[in-house]
Amino acid sequence: MRVLIDTNILIDFYGKRPEYYDAAEKIIELCTKQNITGCIAAHSVTNAFYILRKDIPLEIRRNTLKDLCMIIEVIGIDSHKLISALSNSEFSDVEDCLQTECAKQFSADYIITRNIKDFEHSPVPAITPDEFLKRWSAGGRQ
Repeated sequence: MRVLIDTNILIDFYGKRPEYYDAAEKIIELCTKQNITGCIAAHSVTNAFYILRKDIPLEIRRNTLKDLCMIIEVIGIDSHKLISALSNSEFSDVEDCLQTECAKQFSADYIITRNIKDFEHSPVPAITPDEFLKRWSAGGRQ
C-alpha cells in the first residue's frame, strides 16, 4: 500500500490537534513501522514548518521534520509538476494539484487528507484518515 500524506495530516500530528491527532498518529506510525509505504510532497515540509511556528519552537520543528524526512520518502517539486499544476484548470488550488502530481509520481494508491473535496479531480483517490484506518483495520488493504 502506497500513500501520499497531505500537509494537513502532518499539521494534525505535529500540532497535536485534539480532534485529529489520533488518526494522524496512527497513519504516521503505519508508515514508520513500514506497514504502509508513505510519502510526502517536499512543499508539505516547508508549509508545515511555517504553519507550526506559532505552536512549536524553531529547533523542535527543524528536528522533527528532519526526522520525518529520513523515515518517509519525500517527493520533489520540479518545473514539470509546477507547470502541470498551474495549467490544470480542474483544480482551483495549485497546492492540491501539486500534491496530486507528487502522488502520481509515487504511484500512490491514496492521498490521505481531511479535505477530500479538494481532490475530486485527482486521478489518485483521496481518502480521510478515519476512512483509511477503517479500511486498513478491516483488512481492506487496497
